[in-house]
Amino acid sequence: MKIQSLFLPLVLTLAVTTPAKAQEPVGVREISVNSKARGEDITVLVWYPAKPGGEPVLIGDDRIFKGTPALADAARAEGMYPLIVLSHGSGASVEKMAWIASELAGEGFIVAGANHPGTSSGDSTPEDTPKLWQRTDDLATVIDELLADPDWSASIDRGNIGALGFSLGGAAVLESVGATASLEAYVDYCDTNPQMPDCQWFMGGRAFVDREEIKVEPFDLRTVDKALFEQKSRDARLKSVIAVDPALAAAFQEQSFAGVGIPLHFLNLGVAGQIDVGVRSAHLAAAAPDADLVHIEDAVHFSFLPVCKEDAIVFMKSIGETDSLCTDGGGRSRAELHDQMAKMIVEAFRADLKAAN
Repeated sequence: MKIQSLFLPLVLTLAVTTPAKAQEPVGVREISVNSKARGEDITVLVWYPAKPGGEPVLIGDDRIFKGTPALADAARAEGMYPLIVLSHGSGASVEKMAWIASELAGEGFIVAGANHPGTSSGDSTPEDTPKLWQRTDDLATVIDELLADPDWSASIDRGNIGALGFSLGGAAVLESVGATASLEAYVDYCDTNPQMPDCQWFMGGRAFVDREEIKVEPFDLRTVDKALFEQKSRDARLKSVIAVDPALAAAFQEQSFAGVGIPLHFLNLGVAGQIDVGVRSAHLAAAAPDADLVHIEDAVHFSFLPVCKEDAIVFMKSIGETDSLCTDGGGRSRAELHDQMAKMIVEAFRADLKAAN
C-alpha cells in the first residue's frame, strides 16, 4: 500500500495526555532483540501493568491515525502476569496495535510485539511477505528474550503465554502453534482471485525500503521456498491464540489444525457469508478441535487499525491514496468496534490464561 510511507510510527511521541483507557495504568518500553535467524536486531514494544509515573506518550500517532496513550518506562506493577505476543499486519507496525495492547495491559497482561523486518511500515516487499517462517521465529525470539531476562521474567507467568495476530500476523500466530499452509494452494488462490489485496501486492511492482517507495518486478509466488513455506512450527509455550482476519486462510491445510491442542479463537471482520475468501476462517475453526469463530458486524478488514483522525479521509484523497483505511462497514464508529473486539479478546485470553484481574 502506498500509504505505508505516510503512517510511519511515532514510536514514543511525547504528549501531555490522560492515562491509557484501561483499568490500571499502562506502561510501555521499547527494547531491542537480536534475531539470530535474521542476523539483525528487531524493535519490540512491551506494554505492561504499571505503577503511576513514567512519561506520558502517544503510541502510533501520525497524520492519519490517533495514537494510544501510555506511560513510557513507568515502573511495573507488582505481580506475575500472562504474556501475549503480537504480530501486526503486512505493511503496518506493532504501533498500530497499540490500542489493543494497551487494553490487554490494563487488564493484567504483559504484551510484546515486534516490528517484523521486510513486512512493516516503510520496510515491506512482496518478496518478503510470504516468509511466514521469519515471523514465527520473531515471535519465538521475543518470548525467548523476555523469559531469559531476569527483570522481565520476574513479572511473567511463563506457564500462561498467548499470541494475537492480525491479517498476516494472524497467519503467523496460527503457524506458531502447528498450522501449515500449502504453497500450491496459495498460488492457486492468487491465480483464481487476482483482485485480492495480497495478490495485487505481489503483482503491483512496488515495495518500500528505507521508508521510500521503490519499483520492483512483479513477484511470482512459485519462487517461494516451498520447504520453508510449508514447514511446521510449533511453540509449545503458547497456550492460546487469537487470529483476526488471518491471511493465507485459503491456503492453510485443514488437516494441520487437527493436532493443535490449544484454544484457537478466530475473529472475522464483517458479516458471515460476506468475508473475503483470503481471510475467511469458518473452515479453519471447524477443523480445529478447540476453536471458535466470531464475526464483528459493521467491521471491515481495516477496522482493526487505530481510530482515524477527523480529517484523515480528506488528507488521503488529497494525496491520491485510494486505500479505505478509515472506512468501516456499518453504523458503528471504529471506537465502538474496538470496544467490542477488545472485550472479546480480553475475555478469551483471561479464560485461557488465568489472568488474575
